[in-house]
Amino acid sequence: MSISHQQAVEHAVAYTKAWCEHDAEAVASLYSSDSEGIIINDGEPWVGRAGVAEMARGFIAAFPDMVLYMDYFHSSGTHAVYHWTLEGHNTGADGTGNFVRIPGWEYWRYSDDGLVSASLGHFDAADYARQINGV
Repeated sequence: MSISHQQAVEHAVAYTKAWCEHDAEAVASLYSSDSEGIIINDGEPWVGRAGVAEMARGFIAAFPDMVLYMDYFHSSGTHAVYHWTLEGHNTGADGTGNFVRIPGWEYWRYSDDGLVSASLGHFDAADYARQINGV
């Protein structure tokens, strides 16, 4: 399904807000009910809304003060690219306490209901690990 650029921007703003409010269920609600979910850095997929919510809960738990910024957004009607920056202190269980600032992006494909049907997410895992470990 093709959605307007304005609808896509509203979706991206809601996604950013859900992350900033640390609401994993709200993040997941922006994916279609039969979503393929999200694949991060070519890893195993987090399938469906339940998988997306589990993935989000993991980041939220690791970074209780996390803020997500929408840096750039572009949509083409059926797909979008969402560039973001995550900032926060790794103070969750077994956290290092270190501050992390990592940019990344997601490539979204929209479903017929105007929600995300599949997402491919990427960030520099080596830089993320370096910041987590304080080196």
